[in-house]
Amino acid sequence: MPTISVKKHLLFEALSKTYTDDEFADLCFDYGLELDEVTSEKEMLAKEQGENKASTSLASDIIIYRIDIPANRYDLLCLEGLARGLLIFLKKAEAPRYKALPPSDGQMQRLYIKPVTKQVRPHAVAAILRNVTITKEVYDSFIDLQDKLHQNICRKRSLVAIGTHDLDTITGPFYFDAQDPEKIKFCPLNQAIEFTAAAQMELFSHDSHLRHYLPIIRDKPVYPVIYDSNNIVLSMPPIINGDHSKLTLETKNVFIECTATDLTKAKIVLDTLVTMFSQYCDDKFQVESVEVIYEEDGKSCIYPELKYRHEVISADLINRQIGINETAEDIASLLTKMCLASEVVEGGKKVKVEVPPTRADVIHACDIVEDVAIAYSYNRIVERIPNTNTVSVQYPINKLSDLLRQEIAASGFTEALTFALCSRDDISVKLRKDLKDTKAVHIGNPKTLEFQVARTTLLPGILKTIASNKNMPLPMKLFEISDVIVKDSEKDVGARNFRNFCAVNYNKLPDFEVIHGLLDRFMQLLEIPFSQNGKGYCIRAIDDPTFFKGRCAEIVVNEKPIGKLGVLHPEVLSKFDLSMPCSALEINIEPFL
Repeated sequence: MPTISVKKHLLFEALSKTYTDDEFADLCFDYGLELDEVTSEKEMLAKEQGENKASTSLASDIIIYRIDIPANRYDLLCLEGLARGLLIFLKKAEAPRYKALPPSDGQMQRLYIKPVTKQVRPHAVAAILRNVTITKEVYDSFIDLQDKLHQNICRKRSLVAIGTHDLDTITGPFYFDAQDPEKIKFCPLNQAIEFTAAAQMELFSHDSHLRHYLPIIRDKPVYPVIYDSNNIVLSMPPIINGDHSKLTLETKNVFIECTATDLTKAKIVLDTLVTMFSQYCDDKFQVESVEVIYEEDGKSCIYPELKYRHEVISADLINRQIGINETAEDIASLLTKMCLASEVVEGGKKVKVEVPPTRADVIHACDIVEDVAIAYSYNRIVERIPNTNTVSVQYPINKLSDLLRQEIAASGFTEALTFALCSRDDISVKLRKDLKDTKAVHIGNPKTLEFQVARTTLLPGILKTIASNKNMPLPMKLFEISDVIVKDSEKDVGARNFRNFCAVNYNKLPDFEVIHGLLDRFMQLLEIPFSQNGKGYCIRAIDDPTFFKGRCAEIVVNEKPIGKLGVLHPEVLSKFDLSMPCSALEINIEPFL
């Protein structure tokens, strides 16, 4: 869920009313939002870098509201959209009508897309804001909205990248091309000299902000570039804009381009940008269209689309879904408060809802029902006993797990709860095993090195927990009963979960007898006798690279191996930064159901 920061005085100025913090928090809740924090730049800096740094900085004391916004409400990611939505909700304003119009002189700007762009980013959309009044606050809000969209729907620029330019510094028509990195040369934003695209990759590899986007195109044979009729480079998406066409407070006409791998998301991003900031144009909420032409087949599209669509939904369905009893007229009024202009049709049985271009989140009838519930207020919905009676029963595996947790804790072990994701090394190299033998489920695009695969064993998590608590008194006896995940081609999702029990004893001596005794107690609880004739449990010596040679055994129940126990190998301990011996056991508890 994204969080936006808005200055309190600017927000109240836009709302034409002053609220106390509690009053504004209640207003946010009524609108389906949450006031997360009341702070200031100086307070935020103090939290991040300490009081000393904050006291000597130029950070402002201006009060800032940090507000949690639903992830799909792109129209609320800036001050302009938030204030507009709240004013309509409070019935202090009507929803504006957004229009995309051709220029008055009939000379529409064009953006040509070269066929070679298919290798990197095949789509582009564009629009123009004419006669815009840009103040410092408007500029900051405009840039912040772009950043929020980049992090949210644009998926860190991998799906869509936004470029904004001073139209008066460039000359159409414009061209979206893809060229050899050595042939692209321009002065990037806030730089003084020109660099080739290849040189910029090196230049920005140390930039704390831009370096995260470099891998998107770094290994591509060609890099995307947008330039005008004079070969002036506007941008190299998704990395950086050119310095020549940068926006300033004197800019009057803004050219917006969005290049993308996902055309639908590009349209949403463009519609969001122009609907939010067209309020600063002389002709409010009017946007100048741009023609986008695919050179490969001559296909022509006019953007922005700013489409309005209509949905018809039964008033009875809305009432039943929420658990209220409102007339169709009241439902239409509630939806209008949520920026969904509505009217009653079919003699009061149904409601016709107009979905504006700002509400890309409305894709199904349930989204409309949700907005009715928000406008009606969740606090007013009466709690009712469901009409259907059901008898709930705990899953057998969870019941068994809960019972075992209590008894194992009573045996002197402390329960740990570790992450279900771990690094590749945690389940392979550190355990002296080959990753190919682990049947691990890999994360497609891991965000950090710590979370690359789903765990196939509970042991690494417990060992890392011990490593983080080495200052605690010995012995440390930890256990965990949780799921592990392994590949399984027979499952429709290609993987399955197993419920495992793992315990580790960390002390000055291995104390193998402690772990062996815990295993005996475990089997005693399950009323499984020790037997070597196949009708109970026993242990058999085996070799496993994770354990010390000659100090490892597999646990067998009814002639089926279900786990292992033993003394961990010194190399394993070393790789988990542990200096004392460990004995451990791990078994699958599902066979006992």
